[in-house]
Amino acid sequence: MDKFAAMHAFVRVVEAKGFAAAAREMGMSRSAINKLVIGLETELGVRLLQRSTRRVSPTATGTAFYQRCLGILADLEEAELALSQAQAEPVGPLRINAPMTFGTMHLGPILAEFMANYPGVQVQLTLADRFVDPLAEGFDLTVRIAKLETAPPRLVAHELTPLPRLLCAAPGYLERHGMPKTVQDLKDHSCLAYGELANRHGWILENAGEEIDINISGAMCSNNGEVLRDAAIQGLGIVLLPRFMVQASLDCDALREIALNYRPTALSLWVMYPTNRHLSTKVQLLTSFLQQRFSD
Repeated sequence: MDKFAAMHAFVRVVEAKGFAAAAREMGMSRSAINKLVIGLETELGVRLLQRSTRRVSPTATGTAFYQRCLGILADLEEAELALSQAQAEPVGPLRINAPMTFGTMHLGPILAEFMANYPGVQVQLTLADRFVDPLAEGFDLTVRIAKLETAPPRLVAHELTPLPRLLCAAPGYLERHGMPKTVQDLKDHSCLAYGELANRHGWILENAGEEIDINISGAMCSNNGEVLRDAAIQGLGIVLLPRFMVQASLDCDALREIALNYRPTALSLWVMYPTNRHLSTKVQLLTSFLQQRFSD
């Protein structure tokens, strides 16, 4: 049995959630995929998959083995690329994760330009606002908006550009409730928070290196910045978002910036990839491409 082929088949079955879908993606028969996975289970002496008439899902052991397989197969791919001088022209799939709003507003057009330059690359872009572990979920590269002091474990991180954040509210809201003058005034306002309802919400602001954490409350919270921006435009409260998300609304006076004695801490745009992708020509080309595009 070709163990690498079996591991690849197992990974595709887990990700496709079924043998038939995995077989279509790999251009093989369902029986051939099934034979590879059964052979792998037999050799390992464990059950990797729970099979039913409706779906296939990994067992607890299968989930742990799936994550290890991702790293092993990635290392194999990198070794092959290194031996072949990583090919003069990059080809193959490139799995990318990015935040929803930033991906639709800015990253999509840049990726289209990148693909025009490298037509052999097939980009698989997944947009999600939740934290994504590229190692566990099999992404080659992830773009994140965050405040990082050091790179997360087993990841390489490159800062692309600072992303300043602003406090904003609709003119109508400010007319009804007044313009906050200090950060303490925010406690008396409806503040639209990013995150889940069960969490304690706070905003961190700074002045000359001094940070202050303000507890906030309001009528709405969401894990999507566009939802919060639109709620602020409707007069539901004050919102704290990156400038790129609210600039158009500021330009047309749908929102107004709130300038206080303390300002929101800045975030940055980062590109991150697993350390075992450092030899990947596709990852390095896209990283350089993003650094060039966001250098301004």
